[in-house]
Parts: sequence; structure tokens; C-alpha cells
Amino acid sequence: MTVKLETLMDRSEKNMGSGIHPVVKEAALEMVKRAYQEGIFVQISAGYRSMEEQAKLYGQGRLGYSYNGINYSDLSKPVVTNAMPGQSYHNYGLAIDYFIVSDDGKNALWTVDEKWRRAAAIGKSLGFTWGGDWSNFKDYPHLDMTGGLSYSQLKAGIKPILISKVNGTPPPVTQVESEVIDKDTPPKDSGNPTIKSIQKTLNSRYHVKIDVDGYYGQNTKKALIKGFQTELNKQYGAKLIVDGIWGPQTKAASPNVREGAKGNITYILQAALYMEGYYPHGMDGIFGSGTETAVKAFQRAARLSADGIAGEDTFAKLFG
Repeated sequence: MTVKLETLMDRSEKNMGSGIHPVVKEAALEMVKRAYQEGIFVQISAGYRSMEEQAKLYGQGRLGYSYNGINYSDLSKPVVTNAMPGQSYHNYGLAIDYFIVSDDGKNALWTVDEKWRRAAAIGKSLGFTWGGDWSNFKDYPHLDMTGGLSYSQLKAGIKPILISKVNGTPPPVTQVESEVIDKDTPPKDSGNPTIKSIQKTLNSRYHVKIDVDGYYGQNTKKALIKGFQTELNKQYGAKLIVDGIWGPQTKAASPNVREGAKGNITYILQAALYMEGYYPHGMDGIFGSGTETAVKAFQRAARLSADGIAGEDTFAKLFG
């Protein structure tokens, strides 16, 4: 008997825990659903992990390890992780682990085969970064959404901005509830205040007329492209039709924007990154380290060379 989708969904939701970021949870369950439609039976094995749970894992195979005055050393088991508490995106509800199950749902299948990679591709299409793409250490079960934030930034209380890719119109941004990040959910009818600010800027700077509703839809994306085209004409002498349509001429005219750049092109880059869920730590038109971190995170997710320089390929992924 083939395992039911409801069974995989129930198991996965339970395994992710109550501290999982709602956008991560939604995307994870959607991945299970889409994979099932292709005959691939995916189950989420882990999600949110408390600092104490991380300490327990880190203590495996290590002598004399303690956290907050509690001894977590366990030499009866092998080392399973090099991540101390606070050094895993699981600790902030921003990561999941998955595996493939047998057709009857009774056995976990750990072979990284075509089905495993297809599940990862589905996850990436929903906004996840896959550990199987990492260059220095391959973590094939791992998927995360970080909004471009580092562990130190998360520990400092900076809140990730994640935008759902499950539906055409993203829901209002919500925050993960954990030991470090406070829950801070805007009213359901308010939209995202940062997106509202971007929409106001686009309306005033480029004389477009989009609704200031706090949601990233096609009209806002088209306005961003119009702004980009306008700046290319002004700053680089391009002779583009400002129509808000991404095409080969706009792509070919795209400059390389890197750390130290300032101005409206950088602002548009920051806004586009934010819309895709990669927080550049400011909409100030200044390409600093936060913007570079967000660019690299987006490039990794888009399977581009993560050099931190936004060129035509990066802009094509953002706008195409």
C-alpha cells in the first residue's frame, strides 16, 4: 500500500516543531506535496531545534562539553555536528532536514539519487538553499531560508525577512518565535511596511502608479524594472524603452554593481533582494557588507557564482 500524502504531511509538521518560521513551514509542506505529485515521497525529519537540543547534539562524541552549566558530553555516541548552540539555522527555525521514504512509508531511504535531487530542486524553487550545493561540506538532507542573515546577526536579534513563494501573492511577513527572535507580526491587513516604503519611493521617483499595499506583485515588479531601465538610461547612456519588461536588451545593459557602489541602481538592487526574501540591512542606496551578504545568499540560491557582485546574470534572476 502506498503511503498517503496526509501521513507524510502530518509526520513532517510534527517533526518541524512549533518554533519553525511560518514561511519555512509553509514551503516545506508545499515541497512534500509537490514531490508527492511526482511520485517522490518526502518526509521532513527535523526543523526548529532549541539551543539545549543543539548542545546535546554537539556534545555527542565530545569530552567535557557543557552549555549553560549543564554537561552535555556523551562519549557513547559518535560526533554528528560541528555546530555549537547558535551556530545552526535550525536554532532560529530557518532550516529543515528531509529524506525520502519507501513507497509504503515505513523505511527511510538515504541514497542521494535522482529522486533526492529532484526533491531538493523543488525546495529551491520554493526559496530554500540546499546543503547539497555547498562547496566545502555537502549536507544533502539540509534546506534553509536565512534571508541573507549570518548566525551572528541572528544571535544579535536581527529578524529575517522571508517572503513566501508558495502562492502568487506573499502573505504579510511574520517572524520566527524562538529564544532569540521575538514574535512581531504586522496586522494581517497592513502588508509589509518596508515594501510599502519601496512602493512609495517607486511612485515618487519614477512616476509610476502602483498600489501602496505592502505586497510584492507583478505591478511592483514591473515598477522596479522601469526604475532600473530609467537609471540605465540616465547613468549609463542606454537607450532602453522604459516598459517594465525584462528582455535581452535590458539584461545586456545591466552593470556590475559591487561593494562601495552608491545611488539609485543600488537602491533598486536592495529593493529587489528584499522582495525575494534577502534582507540587505537597509534601503539606503549604499552597497555595504550587508548588501553584499544578501547578494551572495541570493546567488547561491539561484545557483550562480556567489561573488557578491550583481551583474547581468544576477539581475536576470531577480527580474526575469
